[in-house]
Amino acid sequence: MADIAAVFHWSLESMEAMSLEELIDWRQQAAERSPGAEQ
Repeated sequence: MADIAAVFHWSLESMEAMSLEELIDWRQQAAERSPGAEQ
């Protein structure tokens, strides 16, 4: 969740409302946008 918050600047409260599947999808998008996130 930290990488999602860092890339998209979302609060913990907004991410807590998401399902696990949504978080996984957003985590992948964050990794694609942030160089070195997939190390």
